[in-house]
Amino acid sequence: MNYIIGVDVGTSSTKAVLYDQDAQVITQTNHGYELHRNAAGMAEQEPEEVINAAERAIHDVAAAADLSTGKLLAVSISSANQSLLLLDKKKKPLSRLITWADSRAQRAADNLKMMTEGQQLYMKTGVPVHPMSTLTKLLWLQEDEPNLFNRAAYFADIKAYLFYRLFNEFKVDMSIASSTGLMNLKTCEWDEQALQVAGITKDQLPEIVDGTTQAVGLVPEVQEKLGVPADTPFIYGAYDGALSNIGVGATKQNTVAITIGTSAAVRVVTDHPVIDPERRLFCYAINKGLWVVGGPLNNGGDVYEWAVKHLVDSSAVKNEQVDPYTLANHVIEGVPAGAHGLLFHPFLGGERAPLWNAKARGSFFGLSQIHTRADMLRAVMEGISMNIATVFQAVRALVGEPASVTATGGFARSKVWRQMLADILNCPVNVPDSFESGCLGSVVMAMQSLGMIDSLNTPQKFIGKVSPYQPDPTAVKVYQRYTPLFQQIEEMLAPAYSEIAKLQERQNK
Repeated sequence: MNYIIGVDVGTSSTKAVLYDQDAQVITQTNHGYELHRNAAGMAEQEPEEVINAAERAIHDVAAAADLSTGKLLAVSISSANQSLLLLDKKKKPLSRLITWADSRAQRAADNLKMMTEGQQLYMKTGVPVHPMSTLTKLLWLQEDEPNLFNRAAYFADIKAYLFYRLFNEFKVDMSIASSTGLMNLKTCEWDEQALQVAGITKDQLPEIVDGTTQAVGLVPEVQEKLGVPADTPFIYGAYDGALSNIGVGATKQNTVAITIGTSAAVRVVTDHPVIDPERRLFCYAINKGLWVVGGPLNNGGDVYEWAVKHLVDSSAVKNEQVDPYTLANHVIEGVPAGAHGLLFHPFLGGERAPLWNAKARGSFFGLSQIHTRADMLRAVMEGISMNIATVFQAVRALVGEPASVTATGGFARSKVWRQMLADILNCPVNVPDSFESGCLGSVVMAMQSLGMIDSLNTPQKFIGKVSPYQPDPTAVKVYQRYTPLFQQIEEMLAPAYSEIAKLQERQNK
């Protein structure tokens, strides 16, 4: 038996999955690390903790492979995008890793939006101007941390740094590069105008390579840590969202993929760049001849986690002898669609698509004496789903009516949410039984790199069993009344977000 390892370097942990040559899961592991946050919008990680977690994850699953009779064909890596690490002349970190979730570049983003260059760069790079993009992070560092910025000799994302540590080569895959706001979509090279605005040079960034590019020749001491053969090829892969599309077979323009993990995203793959004239959606290159169009949302499973923590009765959990999430899902099933006229806007962490406003805040609307914690729990889940529906509508308007929607991520383990999403979207939703679509997508990219398959169209046998959910007509009618109101209130509250964010920042100092 031969093997391939898929690795996903995520926001809160690194997952590794060992597959056989037919992409069947043999074993998997998960190693977590801390995300450091504060009231100013900081969201950073210790780079060494992330690197160590990735090395341990690869080691753990590689140990389950019988290499006496088989071969480890490749290790392929997925990661979150829009992270930033400042490096010195010897490529050693000068800072913690600034993750995609960091929103301290808000002022820099606001200023760039007001400039002609902001619109020009969106049209050239496909990346909306937002504080979480690499470009605006660089502008913020210039303004607020000039000493640190000027000390930096190089700038990298977490995956480029991981590959540097593994192979002593400084390269970045095309999809990660595309999501920085610094790469030209047409040339797939670093854009001169973007570099000039960011105040950096091409020589300070990794070389852009195709996602199927192989790195071979592990640094000896790293090879010992990983416990894999020294000649094992490592595939650069792509960012986690694009690989999730590949992992669920959503690689055609009429197939939409929705992922809800800590955050969420709605994405569709195209064979040409598609730029949104309203600047609501991104367009990133995945690989040669493939682009992904969609919208990322800050608020997904982490908002539901917050709601369960604060709204589920701990004594009921003890009495029922179940975990709080199981109890929450059971409670939500007992509340009718619309949560008795209660709406929830889930912007606990600001928001990217469709608002692109890091100062957005969450709120309940319609709260009255009749409402219970059960109603509030359902409203939270509905609010997350209605927010996804807003982005779904924008994708559909730009790219066309989808033939199918596939949903994955940890949130998809909840049957009540699966049905709710189908009802709110008013569209059939397919949910694969395997939720690690990012790792599977990275393995499919490895297979293409190794010549085992011709394209990134994932064979159905790799995806496995899929559970379909059809919209319930009664619930659809309810949500067709509530979703427009959700969007109307969102627009009404938008002017007040900046003021409440200022008040919160002052009070939390």
